[in-house]
Amino acid sequence: MGGEPPPAEGTNIEGESPEVEPTVETDDATITDDAELERTLGLSGGLAIGIGTMIGAGIFVFPGLAAGQAGPAAAASFAIGAVVALLVALPTSELATAMPKSGGGYYFISRALGTLAGAVVGLSLWFGLVFATAFYLVGFGYYAVDTLAELGVTVGDRLVIPIALLFGAGFTVLNVTGTENAAKLQNGIVALLLSILIVFLGYGSLDAVGLIGESAAPEQFAPFGAMPILTTAALVFTSYLGFAQVATVAGEMKDPGRNLPLAMVGSVLAVGVLYVVTIFVATSAFGSEALAGFGETAMVEVGRHYLGAAGAFAIVFGGLLATMSSANASILSTSRAIYAVSRDALLPKRASRINLRYGTPHVALGLAGGPILVLTATGRVELLAEVASFLHLIMYGLICVALIALRRDEPEWYDPEFRVPGYPIVPALGAIASFAMIGFMQPTSQLVGVGIMLTTAGWYVYYARDVNLRGAL
Repeated sequence: MGGEPPPAEGTNIEGESPEVEPTVETDDATITDDAELERTLGLSGGLAIGIGTMIGAGIFVFPGLAAGQAGPAAAASFAIGAVVALLVALPTSELATAMPKSGGGYYFISRALGTLAGAVVGLSLWFGLVFATAFYLVGFGYYAVDTLAELGVTVGDRLVIPIALLFGAGFTVLNVTGTENAAKLQNGIVALLLSILIVFLGYGSLDAVGLIGESAAPEQFAPFGAMPILTTAALVFTSYLGFAQVATVAGEMKDPGRNLPLAMVGSVLAVGVLYVVTIFVATSAFGSEALAGFGETAMVEVGRHYLGAAGAFAIVFGGLLATMSSANASILSTSRAIYAVSRDALLPKRASRINLRYGTPHVALGLAGGPILVLTATGRVELLAEVASFLHLIMYGLICVALIALRRDEPEWYDPEFRVPGYPIVPALGAIASFAMIGFMQPTSQLVGVGIMLTTAGWYVYYARDVNLRGAL
């Protein structure tokens, strides 16, 4: 297991310094000042975290939108997203075994590329997760309205946003009362969700190829050409945002040099296959134009096509669970992103204050929940998803650059248990692919993303320019 970068130093304009948390690595545990994390997670545990984090709103909200833009070739868009995620997963695995810290990508980049890059990524990740959570909540609102319709209560789309806001506030309060409650909810939802998807996609695939019914009439694979495949890949990349979460448990994983990269790569492959099969099943049930007309809840009609009213109810229930699961997990991650940059003195230390009753970062959760509700009120599904992807792709690209910087100078403390095969080609391709995908987004999403990054850089210059987080290279 790797060593540890030299301690951060300097102060922000309030005279606060980064908190130093020395870490001791053994074969059985990772020991810090605050906790002793036993190595209890194996490969199956790592796969469960990766799959559970990624399986969520995207698979239920995107099929109609993606098919409308790229036709059946939307399956290729999801496959492109999986390839980009795989190229970033391997460098992330190496860095996580060298620096098993809870800050994940933010920690790697700040220690390898310096405080400015770290501040921009850390603070942008806060906003990236805020946009992602708002996207999940709006999707939840659509599925909630469809659930009521299936039960015979037609309220129309006017209640989508009020429902999304109500549950957004509720999830924030749930996370304040304890992560244990939130984690139990999360595990239960993911298990039920996977069961529904495997049964539905298995039946739908057999029906689509004609083994238990009539085979679907083939539609032109890419009716709108190649460019929409790439722009759709940029839109749906939000579906893969969770894969790097596996890296945050590197300190709790047995044999991390083997299990961590296998868990990250395996979970991306498993989820990528599920997404591609979902698009195949959906576009086999209806033409792309009809599917696009169903909007954010097109999968409900796909369920009805294959399995009648029971199928529609199963999908609408699954969509509710998926969007709920993604929103809940994302609120938790947002608060932890704020907590990490606050401990490094890039935000006021009071943002990382812990609630004495529940042991949760209640101020950070408030800083997450407020902006999430404001963005949810806009109801702009595609804009919310793309800006979230933009800010995460910047981080993923810089993770690859951070790996190249560390390998180039190889400081004494850098001793990862896993090393990326095919270096430097794999991290270089990961960086290029991540940054290139941003070029296929809508101009509005690009402007919002750039505006957020410039604002975070300005905040660093004003508030924390004397803080130094970079490890010696």
